Amino acid sequence: MTSFSTCDLCDAHEDRLLDGRMQIVEPGYLCFGRRKRFHGPASTLAVFEDNALVREAVQRPGHGGVLVVDGRGSIEVALLGGNLANFAAANGWAGVIVHGAVRDVDELNEAEIAIRALALQPRRAGKEGEGERDVRVQFSGVSIEPGAHIYADADGIIVSIEALQVRVN
Repeated sequence: MTSFSTCDLCDAHEDRLLDGRMQIVEPGYLCFGRRKRFHGPASTLAVFEDNALVREAVQRPGHGGVLVVDGRGSIEVALLGGNLANFAAANGWAGVIVHGAVRDVDELNEAEIAIRALALQPRRAGKEGEGERDVRVQFSGVSIEPGAHIYADADGIIVSIEALQVRVN
């Protein structure tokens, strides 16, 4: 199991925070899933109230990556629910960050994955397949390129251009 603290990473890499190689996601994200700590390279999606690309992504092998879904901050519909969270867990995603809403909180909390989202919303998203994958996304004070390294725990979420050293227990 990998062990790290976002607090310790920020302390150890303050130079990266100062020069922009590392960024901190603005606070306020809700935590779901059985796993509370996760890290991995980002795979990005930019969507708006449509989760067809989210479904496609979580049904592919995640290889320990973090799916970052920029839903433009909309909380009118949920972009991820219990079924998709379970697909993500089964397919090896380390975590999912949704700049938008999720639903099925009881199912999310039973899933063997870590999930961060802005809000809960019982209404489901559209399924037209609109959006973009593997693009730079910007939200909550950060800019995330595909392949950037994400580190998240109970204290927050950080984004680093380069991989950071973490302890393996």
